[in-house]
Amino acid sequence: MSDTQRKILHILKDGAFHSGEALGEKLGCSRTAVWKHLQKLEALGLVVETTKGTGYRIVGGIDLLDEGLITGALSVEAIPHLSAIDIFQTINSTNTYARELAESSSASGAVILAEQQTAGRGRRGKSWVSPFAANIYLSIVWDFEQGAQALEGLSLAIGVAVKRALTAHGVQEVKLKWPNDIYVEQKKLGGILLEMIGDPVGHCNVIVGVGLNVSMPALQAAAIDQDWTDVTTELQAQQSPADGPKLSVRNKLAAALISEILPLLDTFQTRGFAAYRDEWQAADAFYGQAAEISTPKQSIAGVVRGVETNGALRLELDNGTIESFIGGELSLRLVR
Repeated sequence: MSDTQRKILHILKDGAFHSGEALGEKLGCSRTAVWKHLQKLEALGLVVETTKGTGYRIVGGIDLLDEGLITGALSVEAIPHLSAIDIFQTINSTNTYARELAESSSASGAVILAEQQTAGRGRRGKSWVSPFAANIYLSIVWDFEQGAQALEGLSLAIGVAVKRALTAHGVQEVKLKWPNDIYVEQKKLGGILLEMIGDPVGHCNVIVGVGLNVSMPALQAAAIDQDWTDVTTELQAQQSPADGPKLSVRNKLAAALISEILPLLDTFQTRGFAAYRDEWQAADAFYGQAAEISTPKQSIAGVVRGVETNGALRLELDNGTIESFIGGELSLRLVR
């Protein structure tokens, strides 16, 4: 994205009409050049409305990420652990960039955010719908010294952190689906993707990826293959508007997520998932329901009975025994 296009975005983000002449004066270019730049913004999926004699506007405005707003809203507990924050207009994947950063330098505490992902991905290689300036695409790099075993249950603990951030923002009845999904009323609101690089029994880096639907455009939502919701929809349904102006929602949510996740990462090796287990189980979206867990070789049906202290799923089988499942390419779904 060119500097001129970034400037246009910042002018039009308020959702109000701006004349082509005024835009040209602010940008130092002709009205024809303005029109061409606007066409490129439409290619990002933004809806640019043109009204003769009035000008141009982005319908509904857009909530652009702002490093100053995010860092200014961080908790005092998170600030010492933040080493850097990078915000990209467009990137293939925040997790991919974070991984490359961790492999090339000491990057613990680095936060990566993007307005749009062109190759966003979720668990098990699934694509993650990532429209421009609509949702939160966040990755954090963190160093650990005790290997993979000390990280058991980390994705579930991150789920607790995400729930806390959403609840503080006014979203009610947030539920957690094992092992990495965020739900409201059986509709997916977000997801978590953890990736580890380095020594599995010693020093390693973990990439914590969080994708959260904030204001999903209907056009892009058509590509989602399951029931979904977003923060805007939930706040409207609950008649619980976010604190402050509409255009600060994503920045406040991003700051809340970082404020919850960084302190958790700092203490997780000593506290472990056991410190978060009760809170996770209280928000278990599938507890007590008939479900089926799929492994690479088979599917096993039972009733969900929470999780172990290491984050393993507890499934009660037909014969009354409890079987635990952890790690690997596992998938859990309700039996309808």
